[in-house]
Amino acid sequence: MLLKLGSSGPDVVSLQQFLKITSDGSFGPGTDKAVKDWQTKNGLTADGIVGDATWARMGINSTPIADAGPLKLSALQGVVPANVLAQIPSAATIFNITTNLRLAHFLSQCSHESGGFKFVTEFASGSAYEGRKDLGNTQTGDGPRYKGRGYIQLTGRANYAAFSKYCGEDCVANPELVATKFPLASAAYFFNANGLWAVCDRGFGEDTVISVTKRVNGGTNGLAERQAYFNKFWPLLK
Repeated sequence: MLLKLGSSGPDVVSLQQFLKITSDGSFGPGTDKAVKDWQTKNGLTADGIVGDATWARMGINSTPIADAGPLKLSALQGVVPANVLAQIPSAATIFNITTNLRLAHFLSQCSHESGGFKFVTEFASGSAYEGRKDLGNTQTGDGPRYKGRGYIQLTGRANYAAFSKYCGEDCVANPELVATKFPLASAAYFFNANGLWAVCDRGFGEDTVISVTKRVNGGTNGLAERQAYFNKFWPLLK
C-alpha cells in the first residue's frame, strides 16, 4: 500500500499509531512531517511517501493479508486498520472466533468501544476503581494501575491476572502490555470468558446486535454506531 499527503483511511490510522501521533485517519501536514522526520532518523529518503521501503523499515507488512481459515480477512483490508487485521488470526485461534458472523459482531463492538480502533487506554485515571474488590483491586494503587486497556477495556487486577494465563505474558506485572501488545486479544478474551459467542451466533438481526451490546456495555449506549459498524462489516464477511 502506498500512502502520502492526502491519503485517508484505516491504513493511515495504522501509520499514525506507529508514529504515536493523533490517529484521525487523515494524512495531513502533521502526518507528513512526522513521516519525514521518521524517515530522516532511519536513513531513508525523507519524501513523506510511505511505500514498501518505509513499511519494511517500520516492520509492518504492506502485502495483502491472507484469510485465516474461514475468516475472510482479505475482505476487510482497507476497511479495518492493517495492524488490527494482523492481530486477528492468533486471537481467533485462542479465543474461538470461529465464524465470520462472530468476527463481524466482535469487530463492531471493538470499533465503537475504541473510537474506530484509535484508543487502547481509558482516558480516566482509574482512581474510581481503587479498592474495588469485585475487580480484584485489593492493593493500594490497583485502580489506576489496572484501569481499562485494550479495545474493550480490560479492567481490574483479577481480569489482568486471568488474561495473563491465556496470553503467556505477565500483564499483572506489565499492565501496559494489554494496550500495546494485546488490545485485540484482550477484547477477544472478554467475549470468550463472558459467553458472548453464543449470543453472536443467534444471527445478524438488530435484536442480536442489541443483545451483544447489552452484554458488552451493560446497556445500549452507542447502539446506533455499533449497528452501523455491523452493517459495514457483515456484508463484507458473509
